[in-house]
Amino acid sequence: MSGFDVNRLDDAIHGRLRLGIMAYLMDAEAADFNELKALLDATQGNLSVHLRKLEEAGYVEIVKSFQGRKPLTRAHITAAGRTAFAAYLETLSKLVEKR
Repeated sequence: MSGFDVNRLDDAIHGRLRLGIMAYLMDAEAADFNELKALLDATQGNLSVHLRKLEEAGYVEIVKSFQGRKPLTRAHITAAGRTAFAAYLETLSKLVEKR
């Protein structure tokens, strides 16, 4: 494993919930808050915190709107998020590849 630098792992992605959000959005493109909450078995507060971290990193965009009279929060993966997730997976694969 010489030459591998664990510090190259993106801290904004490296965490169970944030990794789950990013992995899901890579395929789905967008998801509403309750969909992610159920999928990841997360509490409302915990999911909010992790979505905010990804939003601050520029990896997701949070869009708030209304569906009828009910508020709707949707997370959309950004181009920067796609690039960062691909780089994260590449860095992680270097950690586990056989030498």
